[in-house]
Amino acid sequence: MRKILAVISLLLATLAQTSFAQAPDPVYVVTHIDLMPNGVPTGIPAMKQFVAESLKMEKDCVRFELLQQDGRPNHLTLVGIWKDKKAFDAHDSAPYTKEFREKMQPLIGSPWDERLHQLIKP
Repeated sequence: MRKILAVISLLLATLAQTSFAQAPDPVYVVTHIDLMPNGVPTGIPAMKQFVAESLKMEKDCVRFELLQQDGRPNHLTLVGIWKDKKAFDAHDSAPYTKEFREKMQPLIGSPWDERLHQLIKP
């Protein structure tokens, strides 16, 4: 019985290490959006809706937040965490993402600034 438990423990430990070693790293996406001042009343509700839709529709969206810069209400940042690069690519090419960007284009005052990041582990 002890040998069986030892073998099971060893197998579980090996499986856990293998799963973690093969698990893809999450992708952190930071998107800065500078709205023209007259675009704020339309742009912020559209961004809130986009965040809510992303969280609802995409199971691989770990977290998605909308931030507003203090003292500059037209400077916004979307911060998203995706399960992996494949999950972000699926989000990025989704029809509702493309529609959102098209809707936002006339409201922004500078180019879309989206950057992908990886977590630096200790």
